[in-house]
Amino acid sequence: MKVTQEVLPDSQVGLEIEVPADLSQKTYDKVLSKMMRTVNVPGFRKGKVPKQVFLQRVGVPQFKAAVLEELVQNAVDKAIAQEEIDAIGNYQLKTSFEELVVAYEPGQPVTIQASVDVPPRVTLKQYTGLSVQAEEILPDPERVDATLGQYQNNLATLVPIEDRPAQQGDVAVIDFVGKVKNESGEFEEFQGGSGTDFQVELEEGRFIPGFVEGIIGMAIDDHKDVEIPFPEDYSQTELAGQPAVFSITLKEIKEKELPELDDDFAQEISEFETIEELRSSLTERYQEEAEEKTKANKDAALIEALVEHLEAEIPNTLVQKEVDFLLTQTIMQLSRQGIDVNKMLTRELVDGMRQRTRPEAIDRLNRTLALGEVAKQEGIKIEEEALQEKIKEAMAEVEDPSQIDPDRLVQVLTEELLQEKILAWLEENNTVELVPEGSLQPEAAEEAVSEQAEADEVEEPAGTATVDIEATEAVEKVE
Repeated sequence: MKVTQEVLPDSQVGLEIEVPADLSQKTYDKVLSKMMRTVNVPGFRKGKVPKQVFLQRVGVPQFKAAVLEELVQNAVDKAIAQEEIDAIGNYQLKTSFEELVVAYEPGQPVTIQASVDVPPRVTLKQYTGLSVQAEEILPDPERVDATLGQYQNNLATLVPIEDRPAQQGDVAVIDFVGKVKNESGEFEEFQGGSGTDFQVELEEGRFIPGFVEGIIGMAIDDHKDVEIPFPEDYSQTELAGQPAVFSITLKEIKEKELPELDDDFAQEISEFETIEELRSSLTERYQEEAEEKTKANKDAALIEALVEHLEAEIPNTLVQKEVDFLLTQTIMQLSRQGIDVNKMLTRELVDGMRQRTRPEAIDRLNRTLALGEVAKQEGIKIEEEALQEKIKEAMAEVEDPSQIDPDRLVQVLTEELLQEKILAWLEENNTVELVPEGSLQPEAAEEAVSEQAEADEVEEPAGTATVDIEATEAVEKVE
């Protein structure tokens, strides 16, 4: 079988395959025999249908199409094996299939044009002597005190107060009725805007802006109308930007009495015997987190610099595979959030998600290819002893080993160890300048600080979350 190759863009190889007459005839006879044994024709026993009756029953064009489907697949498979092509994914037929059906005659040669994807063609122009900058993340010196303060707040005792007005930091018990201005200009109650005997911490952000501020300064049994508009970006569009008034009655004021930061406190909230041990543990933890983030910044800077020197042709097969992986991760995350993805996902939505995910998939592949080329050029490999030790550590943390796919585990840990080793080599053979946090990407740094603040929220010990839970319920009802 004569095969002519052509190098095509996007890491493809074009194939012109000349199928000889004998193979054309053999395929015809094979498909004819198989189909005649299975087709049902009234008046004939299965397998005893005459050829002309069979062709009349099935239709010559349809039969020739079936022959060509097998002929093309076999021809491409043989061509790939004959030429020793490292093909990935399925072939793409370049010749019009309809034209092949019309022109095909059994026992006559057939010329097929197809293409196959092959592994990416990669050129990494430079991977040593690079100079990059990365933000150095230093631990916040106030973070330990803030964490301990949150623990204190969670264990606070609520002491009733009667001799002063409500102030910032108190817990108030209120009745409230919310009204919003309707089309006629009158205020009327709206659903979810009222509550009775609700506890709310008098801290900013518990309600819409102005609500908590309106309670501060009120005395027990005071009644007050607080006029505040809903924010323009409010989640309920029918209320966004609308003028509102809340009629509030203050029924109780409770002051938080915080426990002392002593050894007893440390023993109650942790496994440590002394407050100093607890402080040291938190300090060490935040130091390690800062070092890990600094390392992540250095790794990201090195990889970004590598990609700038990368020339890669990535076949569509790999791009689609990466898109599918990212899409699956997104769908799994939505499912874990309780969303019925079967009802939510439509073909149009999935197609849109695929299109939006494609650039990220290509970026991920470029980073992987750049690191892989460094490993290839420098002969960086993972020692079997290191891999087995990593597997042992991973399995020690698994509750049910029977649920683990051992082959997948080996693959994931091998990739993880190899990436660590490549990045360590890159750091040794390039220059990384550490710069202050926020100096490279101020906006990104602000987002990171915000995310870190959310992550720093301390889980409340069992039985001490009453105030925050009720405050959250009140917020939800108002919103």
